[in-house]
Amino acid sequence: MDEKEKLMLYRGKFLEYLEKELNYSNYTVTNYARDLDNFAKYLAQNNLDFLMLNRTNLRTYLKYLDECHLKNSTISRHLSSLRSFYNFLVNENVISSNLFTTIRNPKIEKKLPNFLSMVELQELLDSISLDTPQDMENRLIIELLYATGIRVSELCNIKLDDFNYVAKSIQIMGKGSKERIVYYGEYAEKYLRLYLDKARDSLLNNQASPYLLVNQEGKQLTIFEVEKIVDKLIHHLSQNVSFNKHVTPHTLRHTFATHLLNQGADIKTVQELLGHSSLSTTGIYTHVTSDRLKEVYRDFFPRKKGNK
Repeated sequence: MDEKEKLMLYRGKFLEYLEKELNYSNYTVTNYARDLDNFAKYLAQNNLDFLMLNRTNLRTYLKYLDECHLKNSTISRHLSSLRSFYNFLVNENVISSNLFTTIRNPKIEKKLPNFLSMVELQELLDSISLDTPQDMENRLIIELLYATGIRVSELCNIKLDDFNYVAKSIQIMGKGSKERIVYYGEYAEKYLRLYLDKARDSLLNNQASPYLLVNQEGKQLTIFEVEKIVDKLIHHLSQNVSFNKHVTPHTLRHTFATHLLNQGADIKTVQELLGHSSLSTTGIYTHVTSDRLKEVYRDFFPRKKGNK
């Protein structure tokens, strides 16, 4: 077996490990696969053995990524994928150490998350008709993404058995097979009931599925399909009102977190609802709530003119 065949063998085992052992989503596994394939192509072009790399090889690879004019965030993802792959090789006793653990990811500029105001959110919701089963599902998608703050991959994987209808809660399987409970309110409950009563059976078309959201073929709705639905809704909205924001399913997650913090929720609670393993990840939302902080300060600071 030559080096290329060996690499493909361990690539397959690694991806299977991510999918079956770590329960990573198809979207995440696909990204890992793409990064590994790009790395394999680089190794082949430079006659390098993936099991015999040294620090110089890694520095040259980093320079190559930089010369490809990739964003720092993309380079970081490449390095994270390879770091995980070589950790897997260490655990499989294929190599003794992982050189990728000695390389730091490039610094990523923190961008403020894009989110919708309450007015913009309401415009989006009001633009969705309820004429067809597909319309009812579209409304539910937006309601659930905003009400719970879940990731689009988590939304697609919700099963009917995950609901506690009395507590208005959903059991979510997050990144790294971490479970958490999220909650939804009266609006989401209203459109959930409408969808279950009048839309889902029609979409299933006499088929059976454990998943909440299904496409018009009765199969589990995919991440790509949800992204297309949101994109289509925004396009329709922009044609009727002055709406020029770029909106993705993740925008609604940002909106959920921002609105909670603006209404006074503590950041630790928001962290748990979002399923962030680190509080620093949730911390980015404190930047977009500064207007609310200024408002509270101006209204309540004791030495403000007019305050006694």
